[in-house]
Amino acid sequence: MASIILASQSPRRKMLLEWARVSFEVIVSETNEEFPASLSMQEVPIYIAHQKALAVKEKVENGNITCIVAADTIVVLDNEILGKPLNREQAIDSLLKLAGKTHQVITGVSILYQGETHSFSETTQVTFHPLTKQQIEFYVDEYKPYDKAGGYAIQEWIGVVGIQNIQGDFYNVMGLPVSRLMQQLQKLKVI
Repeated sequence: MASIILASQSPRRKMLLEWARVSFEVIVSETNEEFPASLSMQEVPIYIAHQKALAVKEKVENGNITCIVAADTIVVLDNEILGKPLNREQAIDSLLKLAGKTHQVITGVSILYQGETHSFSETTQVTFHPLTKQQIEFYVDEYKPYDKAGGYAIQEWIGVVGIQNIQGDFYNVMGLPVSRLMQQLQKLKVI
C-alpha cells in the first residue's frame, strides 16, 4: 500500500479522509492561489490543487512518499468566483449574493502518484433559501467563516437552516469529493 500525503491544512478534508479510514499524513506548503485568467471554472480548482501538490512534492522529494493528494474548492455564482472572505463585510456580502440563489461548488483534486498526475473536478449545485441580513450577520458573527470559499460551511448553522437543495456530492461542498477520490485511489491501486 502506498504512503499517502494530504497536501491540505483543511480540518474538514482531514476529517473526511479519516472517516474513509485512509492512512495518511498531512504535509502542507504555502502556495500562491492565483491562476491564469484563461482557465475555465472547472479548471481553476484543479490548477490550484496541482500547485499545492507540487509544492509538497518539492518538500518531500527524497522521502518514500509515493502518493500526494491535494484539493481546492471554489464557489461560483453567475460565473463569478466568490473567494474566501477577508473580513466580516466580505463574508456578509458573499452570503447576501448567495441567498435565494443556486450556485456551484467545484472542488479540484490533484493526485501525484508514481511520476504521473491524475486530476478531476467535482461540481455540486447548492441552493440557498432566501436569508435575511439578520440571519447572515448572526452566522458570520457566530462562526467567522473567513477560511471558507463563498464565506460558509455547509456543516454549520447556515447549512442546517439555509440550504434548500443540494444536487450532487454533499462532501464535495465540505471540500473533498471523498467517494470519487476513493474510487480513483483504488483504480490507481494506491489503496
